[in-house]
Order: sequence, then structure tokens, then C-alpha cells
Amino acid sequence: TGGKPARHRVIEVAIYIHNGKRVIEHFSSLVNPQRYIPPFIQAFTGITNAMVAEAPTFEELQDTIAALTKDRVFVAHNVRFDYAFLRQEFKRCGQAFHRQQLCTVRLSRAVFPGQRSYSLGKLCDQLTIPIQHRHRAEGDAAATVQLLERIFQEGPSSAIQQHIQDEMKGVR
Repeated sequence: TGGKPARHRVIEVAIYIHNGKRVIEHFSSLVNPQRYIPPFIQAFTGITNAMVAEAPTFEELQDTIAALTKDRVFVAHNVRFDYAFLRQEFKRCGQAFHRQQLCTVRLSRAVFPGQRSYSLGKLCDQLTIPIQHRHRAEGDAAATVQLLERIFQEGPSSAIQQHIQDEMKGVR
């Protein structure tokens, strides 16, 4: 419903489980934020109040999300943003959420230096990775999966491994 985890709520979740070679499991859902979605966010995401009215609440999805992400690395483009929202939602439910994190923005800077932009949309355009439904959890997550696969294909494995080790030294 906005850009600040402490004040705003999640309205959509998409999770792709990747085994390092391919996607092996997938989950997505709209989320009823139990509050009004401002017009700017509706225009930005395409998600309306009517679309989430009958969707499950985060509390109803928390067990599924926790189970799908347990003992896995949380990967996202600008990981701190997405991770902060999930942590806050779990906190509202009285649960802790701690996962190792990996940021595809940082990985992209290491593997694809000199790009004009490292925003997901612009980077995917530059690397000819298609994005369906931009600014939706499903579309952005699917594009991030393709970006991660491209990083693994094109980056020097030693540099990628070092970067991953550096990123995951501790749970944030």
C-alpha cells in the first residue's frame, strides 16, 4: 500500500523456488492488506481494492510463506526492500522472519558493470529479459529469476561465488 514497511502493507506475494538450475516450485497470491490501497499504488501496480477484497490476509498466508522460504536464501532485486516488508508483516503476526538474503542488484553490478541503470525494468531491457506485469510481485519475481539465471550463465563463477559469500555472511 506504499513504500514504508512500518506504515504500509503487502498486497501481493510471489515466490519461486529455484534449485540453482531451474524453478522447481512456485506460489503467488494477492494479499488483502485490510486497508485502502491509495490511487497512486493502484495505478503503479494495477492492483485495485476490489481485486484484494476477497484475497487472503497476510496472517492467513504466513504459514505457507514461512514453509516455502524456510532454510532457503531470500533472493530479490533490491532485496532489503522486499525483505523488510515480509519481516514487518511477520512481526505484525507475532512471528520472527529471518532468512539469508541475496540481492540481484548487487550481483548485477558485479557481473554486468557499466550498465546505464540497475533498476529491474531498465536492466532487464538492457539484457533483453522480458518482464510481464511490471510492478506486480509475479512479474517482477519471474524477471528476477531470469536475471539470476543470466548472472549464473554469464558471470565468472569464481566472482559470483565470492560475491554470494560476501552477501550471505550473516542473516540481516
